[in-house]
Order: sequence, then structure tokens, then C-alpha cells
Amino acid sequence: MSESPVGVRQRGPKKKVGNGAEYSSVPGGSDDELLAMSIKAPRHVQSTGGRGYKIALAVITALAFVTRFHRLGHPNEVVFDEVHFGKFASYYLEHTYFFDVHPPFGKLLFALMGWFVGYDGHFKFENIGDSYISNGVPYVAFRAMPAMLGALTVPVVFLTMQESGYSLPAAITAAMLVLFDNAHIGQTRLILLDATLILSMACSLLCYVRFYKLRDQPFGRKWWKWLLLTGVALSCVISTKYVGVFTFVTIGGAVIVDLWNLLDYKRGLSLQQFGQHFAARALGLIIVPFFFYLFWFQVHFTVLYKSGPGDDFMSPAFQETLADNALSASSITVNYYDTVQIRHKDTKAFLHSHAQNYPLRYEDGRISSQGQQVTGYPFNDTNNHWIIMPATPFPEEERLNRPVLNGDIFKLHHVLTNTDLLSHDVASPYFPTNQEFTTISMDKSYGERHNDTLFEIKMEHGKKEAELKTLAGHFKLLHVPSKVAMWTHSKPLPDWGFKQQEINGNKNVAQGSNIWYIEDIPSMTEADERNSKEPKKVKHMSFISKYLELQRAMFHHNNALTSSHPYASQPIQWPFLLRGVSFWTKTDTREQIYFLGNPVGWWLASALLAVLAGIFGADQITQRRGLDALDRRTRSKLYNSTGFFLFAWASHYFPFYLMGRQLFLHHYLPAHLASALVTGALVEFIFCADPLEKEVIDKDGKKTYVAAPKRSLVGAWIACGVISAAVVACFIFYAPLTYGTPGLTVEQVLARKFLGYELHFA
Repeated sequence: MSESPVGVRQRGPKKKVGNGAEYSSVPGGSDDELLAMSIKAPRHVQSTGGRGYKIALAVITALAFVTRFHRLGHPNEVVFDEVHFGKFASYYLEHTYFFDVHPPFGKLLFALMGWFVGYDGHFKFENIGDSYISNGVPYVAFRAMPAMLGALTVPVVFLTMQESGYSLPAAITAAMLVLFDNAHIGQTRLILLDATLILSMACSLLCYVRFYKLRDQPFGRKWWKWLLLTGVALSCVISTKYVGVFTFVTIGGAVIVDLWNLLDYKRGLSLQQFGQHFAARALGLIIVPFFFYLFWFQVHFTVLYKSGPGDDFMSPAFQETLADNALSASSITVNYYDTVQIRHKDTKAFLHSHAQNYPLRYEDGRISSQGQQVTGYPFNDTNNHWIIMPATPFPEEERLNRPVLNGDIFKLHHVLTNTDLLSHDVASPYFPTNQEFTTISMDKSYGERHNDTLFEIKMEHGKKEAELKTLAGHFKLLHVPSKVAMWTHSKPLPDWGFKQQEINGNKNVAQGSNIWYIEDIPSMTEADERNSKEPKKVKHMSFISKYLELQRAMFHHNNALTSSHPYASQPIQWPFLLRGVSFWTKTDTREQIYFLGNPVGWWLASALLAVLAGIFGADQITQRRGLDALDRRTRSKLYNSTGFFLFAWASHYFPFYLMGRQLFLHHYLPAHLASALVTGALVEFIFCADPLEKEVIDKDGKKTYVAAPKRSLVGAWIACGVISAAVVACFIFYAPLTYGTPGLTVEQVLARKFLGYELHFA
């Protein structure tokens, strides 16, 4: 027998079978089988379960806890977004309803930690810099939760490399890029959600790798265990932040490829057996995660049963399910001829009018009607008083106790100026496409302009002819002739409008910001029978109804986070670490926390992503020319394993280019973890030149493949050592900005802002 030389080989033609299909004459030729041989290679080749792995795992785990828990109590003040997530934990502990754009799982973990240490939730984390010590907050316990999760992420990265069949120096390299990364450490030692998100994402990758390794033992106990654990990890990702859907894309893409391979008739699976594989993955990776995801919302609703600051984000029906809610205690029926104050739901401005008129011309040259101004005013004032008048006056004897019903058409009479509200086809001050709101005299209102003063009330989620109630009755006010909805916004009018809000007619009737409600009824006397109310019971609302309403509100407000922020950044900046975020400063000690990754680690990982793309391209070109630069196992491992890590990076990075909301550097952390896995894999690929198998040709010219002898890892160890030393040195250099101590001199700060980082005290 003869061996073909190591290196570039000329590919021979493939044999033909009777039906014209090609096959390899070499046993074990499928990608799955080749990858299995790479992962499950003999101990003398890979040594994946060896003593060295166990020692390295123990050391790396210990260092992860040291770096995350070092000086965990500093600073003893509220830092950056701790103002949000610490506050939410307090609300949970007080059972007070709040609203947030993120799912509840990560926040519930903080509440659980607070419950463990006996914290009652009295501190509300109002301002960055507020003292934890003087307010008696167990903040170290709160920070210990993400620090522990962040520390556990490092061994999960190591185990993912080990389970994927990579050498010890490759696994150490990947783990070191996360272990000594300043961004991962800085973000996971504060009361923030990212530690939960990143650990769950890493566990999803690890569990799926373990599941994939058992694909030759389908439906066994371990196969089911790792499939379901992958689903549970995925549910934790999506239950922490909605960007967790990117992890679903990663695992889902791998599953689609796996199922496509199983569909190949050469696998010998019947369609019924394939259907079983499909159903099992749908159960474990879609249905189980979804029900776990719903479970955390059920816990959320169960714990938060008292009225709180989140009430205003929800519908009146939802609010009436909360104990001590003002809607349950104070809402009363609104009748015709009541004097009311009408308030905008979003901006809290009252519908207001005064004797001054619109100017003849606006700043852009457009002409107004010069009618009486109708504005939004945020304070109580008698100019906010309007009487609800029927479109056709009721007989005198029928005016008492006539409730306003959903769908009614009426007029609004302004009390102090004795005019009626009107909208017409004249452009509003700020929006040329929206209609002006003004008022006109009574004689015109009940004469030639009667129709222009008619408005229809459309209650949100209200039944037909349901009674309008104060506070609880959210509605849209539609102008009958033109079908526009009364609307306002927060941009103040010029001086001629006294800096009050513009009121106009919005042609986009479906817009959620068209909602108003009746604040109170100033004309109601103490003797009015509506004042004698029986105590109202808390109403019930189904879980599905509450869940769907909360989902709509969460997505709406998440998409509305488009305002600028001084430390916001763009996705193109993240891989190159061009900008960080200032978390906390203390002037008298010159201390600061500046959120920034490890430049050496990030630049190396980003560079190797480009290298990997080049390797893929070069390999495809050489194969097109009939040359094999790689042996079969190495190529299979490169495409299926390293390619999986690359796909994980792309899935967690590129979708951010499609988002219009505020973005920050921490959004890149899951993608950075995936890039660390790619870096570890390429250290082995580049610095271990020996193939994983050798091609042997016997006397008859038949090709067979045998496992190569033990590979030399000297080059990989050298690369691992150099990379680790550089990463550790860079970590130490930037550690004062990560831990917030010690304070730095002007020269030391300047030395750390060579890329224009917006550091303080220099």
C-alpha cells in the first residue's frame, strides 16, 4: 500500500452507480459521519476527555469567579441602568405592577435574590449615584446574581469547544477571550440583564452540540435530554430579552440543515421516521420553549397584583384587575351636560382653549383660519372645562342622568369662551396633512357649521353602547364629517401659542397615540347619586388576554426607543470597538466605569472572522479546480463546526442593522462570544497543519482513509500562549475603567483614550 502525500491532492473521478448518481468509494463519506469522526476521534488524537481539560476547566472557572466578583461592592452607588432593573426588582418584591419592554425572566431572578436576603423593595433606584449604603440596599447580593451567571459563561464556552472536538489550546483560547474581556466582566457585575442573556445563549449552543453528537442514537434517553435542555436554554434566552430570537435563528438554521440531511434517501429513513424526527425537534425546540416563555409571564402577572406605575401603559380592563387601582375605586359614569376635563393618555395634556386666536400666517408661510386656539395644557385650569352636549338637544325633562354611550355623536362646548369645538379642512400649525382644531360661536355651531362640530366617541375595547366612565373609559374622538381623530404631541407651539401643545386632526385613525380619557367631572355636586359608590371588586381577565395586551405594548414601546443617546453606537462600530459607554463617574476620586471590551481580544476575533471567510472562499476555488488542500475530516469540521460558530456570530450581529431603535455596545456581546468560539477553532486550524486523516491506496488502487497519528499541537500552544498573554495584559491595562477603581491621573486617562474613547477627567 502507498500513502498519498500530505497537502494538496488531485481529486480522482467519482464512481457512477446504475442510476447515474455519484458516490464516494470511501467508507464514511457523509458530512455527518466525517464530523462525527472528528468529534469522536480516538483519545490519542483528540484527548477530549483528558486530564488536561479537567485541570484547565477548573482553573478557568476559578479565574472567572475571581474576575467577576473582584471589588463587587464598588461603587456603592447606583450605576447606569441599575436605575431600571434594580427598580423592577423592588416592584416585584412590593407586588406593584410596572411596565418594561423586556420579558420577565431576568428581572424575576433579581427579585428572587432580593427575596433570599430578606429585602423589602423600599428603595426605588431613582438616580445614578444614589447611595446604596445610606438607603440600606443589599446591592452586593443583587450584583452577585449576574456575576455568578457571567462567571459560569466562561466554562460553558470552554465546554462547547471541548464537546465540539477541539484541542485543549483551542478551547483555552476561546475561553480566555471571554474570561478576560472587559466588556463581559463590566456588564455582568452590575444589576443588568445581559449576564442572564449571554449565559442562556451559550448554554443553547452547548446543549445543541451535545444533542447533535447523539444523532446516531435518536430517541434515546440522552438524545431527548439534550434536545429538551436545548429548548429550555432557548426559552431562557427569549424570556430575558427579545433579541434572544437571534439564538433561535442560530439553532433553527442548524436544525434545518440537519433535517435536510435526514431527508436524503441514502440515510434510509422512511417518511414516517423523518416525520418523527421533525415532530421531536418541533416539540423540544419550539413548543417546550414557548410554554416555558408563557410560564414566566404567568409568574409575572401573579406576583404583580397591585396597582403601580405601569398601569398607564395598559387598558382600563387590564387596570381593573389590579388591587388598589384608581379605576376601580374612582371611575364613574359620564352623563350628557356634565362639565368634564379631557386628558390625553400619552402626554397627559388636557384639552384646552383660550380667547387668543391662531396667527394669520405660520413661520413657513401657510395661512391659518385665525380661529380660536385649541391646545394641550398639562395643568389644571378652568380653560380645560368642556360640556358634553348632545348633537340634538334633549327635552328639558329628559336631560338628567343620560349617560354617554360608546358610538354616540355629540358636541363639546367650551365653558369660559362659550364656543363649540370644531375641526375643518385647514392645515394644522405643525402638520400640513393634519386638520386644524378650533372653536366657533354658538349661533354658527347650531347653524351653518353644525356638522363640523359633531364628534363621535369610539371607546377602546368597549362594547357597543357601553357607558363612558371617567379614568377607565379610554377613547378616540373622531370628527364626523372628515373622520380624523383628535390628537396631540409633545412639541410645544411657538410663543403665540404660549408653548402649549398643538391639537390637530390625525388622518391615521388607528394610531395608538390618539387615545384620550375623562379625568374628572368638575360640575358634579356632592349630592349627585354617582358619588355614592359601593366598593368595587377586582375584576378578572384571562391570562391570554393579559399576555397579548402586554405583548402589543412591549413591542410598541420597544420600537419607539428611537431618541438619541450620547453613548449610542452603530453596529458597524462594534466589531472594531470604536466606542464605549460611560457608566459611572466620581469627580473627587477621579474614578469612572467606562464600558469597553478588551481591544486585543475584539480586534483579533474580528480579524479572524475575515480570515475564516477567506479560507472558505479559497477552499471553494481550489475544489473547483480539482484540488484538495484539506483532508475530508478537517474540511467537514471547518464547515460544520466552525461554520456553525460563524453562523451564530452572523445571526447575533447582522439583524441589528435592520433596527431603528437605540443601540449600544452591549448588544454585541452575544455575537462577541460566538466570535471567540470562531477564534479558538481557527487557532487549531491554522497552527495544527497535520491532517486528521490520511489517504491510503492499496495494491488494487482502492482508496481508504485512516486516522492520522497524534497531531502536533506545539504551534497551537504557542499561539494560545501569545494570545492569552496579550489579552491578559490589555485586560489589566483597562481594568481601572472596568472596576471603577483606582482613580487615574490625566496622563493615565489619556493613554487609554487613544481611539478617541469619551473618557472623563482628561
